[in-house]
Amino acid sequence: MNSPSSTPAEAPGARIARGGKAIYGVPLGILMLEARFPRISGDMGNGTTWPFPVLYRVVRGASPEKVVLNGAAGLLPDFVEAAQDLVRLGAEAITTNCGFLALFQKELAAAVGVPVATSSLMQVPWVQATLPPGKRVGVVTVSGSSLSPAHLAGAGVPLDTPLVGTENGREFFRVLIKAEKDDLDIALAEADVVDAGRQLVANNPDVGAIVLECTNMPPYAAALQEAVGLPVYDIYSMITWFHAGLRPRRF
Repeated sequence: MNSPSSTPAEAPGARIARGGKAIYGVPLGILMLEARFPRISGDMGNGTTWPFPVLYRVVRGASPEKVVLNGAAGLLPDFVEAAQDLVRLGAEAITTNCGFLALFQKELAAAVGVPVATSSLMQVPWVQATLPPGKRVGVVTVSGSSLSPAHLAGAGVPLDTPLVGTENGREFFRVLIKAEKDDLDIALAEADVVDAGRQLVANNPDVGAIVLECTNMPPYAAALQEAVGLPVYDIYSMITWFHAGLRPRRF
């Protein structure tokens, strides 16, 4: 027989629903670049990628070329406004769909007052902590020539982290960044990411794990992991962790 002290009691006001937002049950807001290429399943911008609902907000004028190749110059106010709008709607945390927006990590976090995770690159220090001595994290990015020390510093990544981009590939870079066409050859895009990862490991035998900077790369993470035989982390691994803190599993 349960004693009174062991029986849960309904808290006063437990049946009162609290308001103040426009949308409920969607704690994660995603700031999207303005682009027209296809976002296949696994891409951050495809809603079916996520095992939970998300809120999207496209930042008008923030093209991949402007953000990646031109350092997102002049776009901070637009991202702040969009992030604040997502919070007003009901978002309890904010992320973005471009790893290069690590440049805005501190400013966005200060402006919105909720947790912000701008870049998959923020995983690098976490993954490094898991590796044995003598091993380090390597990065595959959409544009190695554009990923600057400022981007790395914004995500807390050591400046000597080895990285390789996809600029020399046949499909991924020219469709996603240069917007040379709307269609995407998935097999060629996968080959570009895998080739970059293989080059990274060949050039740096001490790489013990890989972090994918680009939020369009998760569809190819499994193929890369199989090709190099190392752990591969991406925006999907990061955001599922991020969301777990917003809605912890009840046991």
